[in-house]
Amino acid sequence: MIDMHAHWKPAELTDAMRARTREPRIVRNQDDVEVLKIRGSEEPLSRAFDDVDMYLERMDRQGVSVSVLSLLGTFCWIEAQPLEVSVPLCQRVNDRLSEICQEHEGRFAAYAALPLVDISAATAELERAMGLPGFVGTQLPANAFLTAKDAEKMRPLLEVANRHSAVVFIHYGPRPGDAFPRIANDTDNARRRNGTLDMQANLSSVMVTLCLTDYLAPYPDVMIHVHNLGGNIPYEVERMDHRCMTDSPHEELPSARFRRAKVYVDCNSFGPRAIEAGVRAYGADRIVCGTDGSEFGCEWTTKALAEAQISDEAREKILHRNAAAMLSRVASITQREKAAA
Repeated sequence: MIDMHAHWKPAELTDAMRARTREPRIVRNQDDVEVLKIRGSEEPLSRAFDDVDMYLERMDRQGVSVSVLSLLGTFCWIEAQPLEVSVPLCQRVNDRLSEICQEHEGRFAAYAALPLVDISAATAELERAMGLPGFVGTQLPANAFLTAKDAEKMRPLLEVANRHSAVVFIHYGPRPGDAFPRIANDTDNARRRNGTLDMQANLSSVMVTLCLTDYLAPYPDVMIHVHNLGGNIPYEVERMDHRCMTDSPHEELPSARFRRAKVYVDCNSFGPRAIEAGVRAYGADRIVCGTDGSEFGCEWTTKALAEAQISDEAREKILHRNAAAMLSRVASITQREKAAA
């Protein structure tokens, strides 16, 4: 398996989290032990950050050959800090991710963290990161692509990614300044509403922006990756087609446009029936593996793919071949750029 959705919890942010006054932050609990506090819960520092050796052990145990590392959402606060704070923190994380890729060649690749509070600074950091060993692209928040108008601000980053034939991983999350999560914690079933209902609807809107407008037309060499099967599109596309036939019969059917679009989705957290629907909606050529970078995620994804009623060829594409083609494309471009330099 190649895991295109493997989050990382960087210990390099420890000191910065000790200085924070809002969660996530590191504090001493009532037993005078330092803990990471997130959403009112706390975790010992010994388990709060990822360790490379333990990560590799889990990959080997679960049959993951390559993990593409990206910042876990809990740590994405660094991207929204004032520029004098955000830039050095993002650089520190990216430099360490590059070191990990070099120290364990062939096992890891990485998506860059960017100081999104300023798009010019974010563009400069993406350019810098793409010159570091191991980087194949960047992770960007889904809120930046909810509509074509929202996505206009991201064009400078897409231009850099296009020049490097890079991957842009679009993940559920806020832009700097967005209220997030959108559903208050005191709402009934808040975690299910935020973590499934809102997330999937959010990603569906992203897919509509990317696939049903011409936004991506200027970037033919960018590879876009949206997680969680691109939201609810596999289940909603038939209704979209029906509404299209009724309301605008002169237009091409949404199903055809979703299938033709150069947008990859991963199957993170979904079961066999959803994967089957994803293959029908997008084609097996456009689906890759994702696990969130957890042992449970690996087990869940492996089991779901084994049980899905899809062809062996489709299963192999999702497990390995599609992602391998994406990563090798970035690597070949990078090698040509270095040779030219």
